[in-house]
Amino acid sequence: MEVDEGELKMVLKNQFLLAMPGLTGTYFGDSVTYICEHNEDGAMGIMVNRPTHVSLVELLSQLGINTGSTPIEVTIMEGGPVHRDHGFILHTDDKRFESSLILENGLMLTSARDVLEAIADGRGPTDYLVAMGYAGWQGGQLEAELKENAWLTCPANADVLFHTPYADRVATAAASLGIDFKLMSGHAGHA
Repeated sequence: MEVDEGELKMVLKNQFLLAMPGLTGTYFGDSVTYICEHNEDGAMGIMVNRPTHVSLVELLSQLGINTGSTPIEVTIMEGGPVHRDHGFILHTDDKRFESSLILENGLMLTSARDVLEAIADGRGPTDYLVAMGYAGWQGGQLEAELKENAWLTCPANADVLFHTPYADRVATAAASLGIDFKLMSGHAGHA
């Protein structure tokens, strides 16, 4: 967190947002979102635990890219409700592309075709996650949702992003805080 003119300012870039049990049944229920950018204008993130029914091989074929060395098991993720027809590749910084955005902590975000072509040719980054769409919040919106206990935050890590099975990502990220979501209720009690 940064201090700005006497106010406490949240900095959520490179954090995971974990949907609290109260969001179960909503679009973001049971999700973990990696926050790529967060500033006074708003926030942008990629959901990293909701696989689609489309494989990377299928996507590349649809785009007319030779699937060459593409691993057959790579599944496209549902990144969020905004621009679902646009692809975003969250990847390690061992390969950089002209349109890549440096996210820090060894990660980059690229949305250009060249990264997909490199992956298909076996020249891509070591670790990557391909998502369609993203999650976005207007300035102050995410902070308000955090105050309403809609989200829990924790530091992001590459192991959860790239090596943890999709179904285990929420629990693994929560466990980094010593929390077991299975023991939490989505309903507040009253005394």
